[in-house]
Amino acid sequence: MADCVDESGSVNNQPSSTDANLEVMTSNSQEDHSKVKKEPTIQGTLITEGKAQVCFPGSEDNVFYNPVQEFNRDLSIAVLRQYSLDQMKKTDKSFVGETFLKPGEVYENGLTVLEALSASGLRSIRYAKEVGGLKNIIANDLSSSAVESITSNSQMNDVSHLITPNEGDASILMYQHRYKKKFHCVDIDPYGSPSPFVDAAVQCVADGGLLMVTATDMAILCGNVPETCYAKYASVSIKTKACHEMALRIILQFLQTSAARYGRYIQPLLSVSVDFYVRIFVIVHTGKNQCKASASKLSMVYQCVGCHNISWQPLMKTEDRKCPKGAGGSPPKTLGKIFSRASGPPTDAKCEFCQSRLNFGGPLYSQPIHDLDFVQSLLTSLDNPELGELKTEKRIRGILSVISEELPNYPLYLSLDATASLLKLSVPSLVMFRSAILNAGYCVSLSHCYPLSIKTDAPMSVIWDLFQGFAKKQYPDKTWPRPLSDKPTPADYILSRPVTIQADFTTHPKGNPSSRMQKLVRFQENPEKNWGPKCRAKANVRQNKTDRQSEKKKPRLDDECNEGN
Repeated sequence: MADCVDESGSVNNQPSSTDANLEVMTSNSQEDHSKVKKEPTIQGTLITEGKAQVCFPGSEDNVFYNPVQEFNRDLSIAVLRQYSLDQMKKTDKSFVGETFLKPGEVYENGLTVLEALSASGLRSIRYAKEVGGLKNIIANDLSSSAVESITSNSQMNDVSHLITPNEGDASILMYQHRYKKKFHCVDIDPYGSPSPFVDAAVQCVADGGLLMVTATDMAILCGNVPETCYAKYASVSIKTKACHEMALRIILQFLQTSAARYGRYIQPLLSVSVDFYVRIFVIVHTGKNQCKASASKLSMVYQCVGCHNISWQPLMKTEDRKCPKGAGGSPPKTLGKIFSRASGPPTDAKCEFCQSRLNFGGPLYSQPIHDLDFVQSLLTSLDNPELGELKTEKRIRGILSVISEELPNYPLYLSLDATASLLKLSVPSLVMFRSAILNAGYCVSLSHCYPLSIKTDAPMSVIWDLFQGFAKKQYPDKTWPRPLSDKPTPADYILSRPVTIQADFTTHPKGNPSSRMQKLVRFQENPEKNWGPKCRAKANVRQNKTDRQSEKKKPRLDDECNEGN
C-alpha cells in the first residue's frame, strides 16, 4: 500500500491485433528479447514464446514479430490464471484450497474465452498451453490467411481440442453472443483504438466476466488531438505530465459509459500503462441500480496552463440513505443510495496559485483503477512453482509491486522533475521530497506510469510550500518568499506565496518506497534506437490474389458512360 504517516491503500474489421506489434523492452536486469528463438523452416519461420511455437510464413527478415508485447501476453496469462482459479472455486467447491489448474485440459465447467482479433493465434495458443480451467477458446480473425495460420499452429501445438478458429467480423461475432452463450472472458487487442469493438464486447461478456482491452493510440489518449479523442472515446484529453494515467482513466470512462447503456457496470481489476500502450482488465457486472452510480464515478478536470494544477469536478455524487437511530440507540441502517447533482465549479476563472487560464477536459474515470486485493493475489501466484515461470516475470513483479503501493483514491500524479523545472529549480531527491510530504502529515506513493511521480493526498498549497522550502535550501542567500516582478511568471507567483507549512526534509522511515529498496525491475530503458509500434500488418482478407484482382475498377465502356446522359 501507499506510504502514510498513519500506520493504519483503428479501424473496424481490422484483420490483425497488437500481437503482430510485439516490441522489445529491456533493462540491465532483464532478459534480452532480441534473443527470441527464430528457426527458419521449409514453410516459414518458427518462433518460440512461452510454451508456444508459432510458424510465420516467409523468411525471418519478413516476419512481422516484435517481442516487446511478450510482457502484455505474460501479464494477461497471469491475470487469466488467477481469474480462472477464482471462478472455479466459486462454481465448484471441490476446488476450494487449490492453487493450480492443469493447462491443456478441457474443463467442462471451465471458462469460454474469445480472442476477437487473433492474427497468428499466438496469444490463444499460449492461453491453451499455460492457463488451466478453460473449456474453449474461440480465436477469431477477419483474414482467411490468419485463420489458416491459427488452425495449423493449433494443430502443431496439440491444442486444437481447446481452440476453435473462426473467420469473421469481430463485432458481428460478439453481437451474436449478446443474449446466449456469452463468453466468460473477452480479449480485445487491436492495432490502434479498441473503440469500434467496445460496444459489442461489453454485451457479450457474461455477468461477472473478464474483459481485457489494449489501446495503442497513445498520441490521441495523451492529449495531442483532443477532438479525435472525443470522437473515439467521448472524452476530451488534455496535455499533462500525468498523461499516461489519464489515458487509462479515459479508457475506463469509455468502458463504464458503454456498459451502462445495457444495465451493466465495470469493476477495474488492473490498469497498466507500459511501453507504447495501455492494458486494462475489468470485471463486467449486471445491475441497473448500480448503473445509477456511473455518473458519480466520472469527473471533468480543470488544468492550469501555467503551473499544471488540476481541479476535479464530479458529474454527480452518491450518498448513503440512512434511517434515524432505532430504539435503544442502535446504529442507523443504510436503506439505499441517494443520487444528486454535484455542486461546482471547483475553481475560479483563473488559477488560484499563478493566475493563469485553465484548460477543460474529461470526463475521466475518477475512482480507483486497481483492485489491490487482486493485485496482491497476482503477486502471490508468481511464487507458485507449479504455474511455471514467465519470461518477463521480473518486470511483472516490479510493476505489480509499485501498483500495490499506489494511493488508490487520488487520481493522476505530480511529475517531480517537471514541477522543479517550472520553478527553475534543480530536481529534488525523490526520497527527500517524499520525506517532506510524510513529515507534513500526508500520504504519498509512486505511480507505475512514471519513475519520478508523486501521488499524494496533500493539497497543492502544501506542495508549493514544500517546493519553496526546497528553493530556500538551494538558494539560502535569496529573499523568500520571492518579491513579485513587474511581469510575474507562474514561478514568481508560486514562490512569492506566504508559507503556511515549514518544510522538513529529514529522511522519513517510509521515504524510500519498498519496491525501490528491493531494487525491483520497475521502469524500463529503451531497448534500441527508433523502437516503437511497427506498421500495420498486411493480411489478406479475401481468399486469394485472383479474387482481389477481379474486384479492381474496370475501365468504363462507351455505353456505360452514355447511360447517364
